[in-house]
Amino acid sequence: MRALILKMSMSLDGFVSDLEGRNTWMFGADPEAKAWSVDYLWNAGLHIMGGRSFQDMAAWWPISTDPFAAPMNQIPKAVFSRQGPAILETVKTTAATQPGGESWAQAHVASGDLSAEIARLKAQEGKPIIAHGGVRFARSLVAQGLVDQFTLLVAPVALGQGLPLFSDLAAPLSLKLISAKAFPGGAMAQIYRPA
Repeated sequence: MRALILKMSMSLDGFVSDLEGRNTWMFGADPEAKAWSVDYLWNAGLHIMGGRSFQDMAAWWPISTDPFAAPMNQIPKAVFSRQGPAILETVKTTAATQPGGESWAQAHVASGDLSAEIARLKAQEGKPIIAHGGVRFARSLVAQGLVDQFTLLVAPVALGQGLPLFSDLAAPLSLKLISAKAFPGGAMAQIYRPA
């Protein structure tokens, strides 16, 4: 059985995006934090995300030359969407597609019960599942207790207001710190497991 890891970047004050869903502040000028994140993604056997994030990522990563593009394109994906397979019709391929970029159009589509779909994916052999979001999808994973590990990259920025990750908890969630790594630009990677 493979683990489900929720990998999210967040501000010092606990927000994963601003109120409009933007997260351009995420990496700032910290190339070591970005390199660590890219290396971390290569540990995935499957990337999962909600429908809106899937559409945004499927439009960007196949044509991007950013270091994140290789693991995002080359590792299989699953999208959780009530649209069902129709969501794959939104994926466009172009001549500029990077290696593996076509995999977005071949993503597994999960449209059933979230817990049951996650259980099926966890039961498969392979490397861990890395969940990316968006925030509503991530909150659902957290609220239903489906996350085996939280990998949080805390950026040295305070937003003041935004969309928090843990706002849908029915009760406090106790976590155990597994590791922490500080980067020269002020970001910190913190890895937790439910206590």
